[in-house]
Amino acid sequence: MLKPLGDRVVVSVAEQSEKTVGGIVLAANTKEKPVTGKVVATGSGLVVNSGQKLDMTVKEGDQVLFDKFAGQELTYDGQSYLALHEKDIIAIVD
Repeated sequence: MLKPLGDRVVVSVAEQSEKTVGGIVLAANTKEKPVTGKVVATGSGLVVNSGQKLDMTVKEGDQVLFDKFAGQELTYDGQSYLALHEKDIIAIVD
């Protein structure tokens, strides 16, 4: 499995449907990027200038809401993930 470094988080993002209710197929560039996902791995935390390490706020299994254009898309072992900084996470969804 992927192990992010520092304050990075790896999120599993559910793929959105490519068809509308009426059966119209949407082009890839017209679909909006998803903004929620499940945390599958976290780094150890952010090290600030003073050398102090700040623990991560999110943990594995959390459902999170994040900035629409945040992160780096990646594929590992046939699965699609998004790697982003913890600061790009807006909220934990209960």
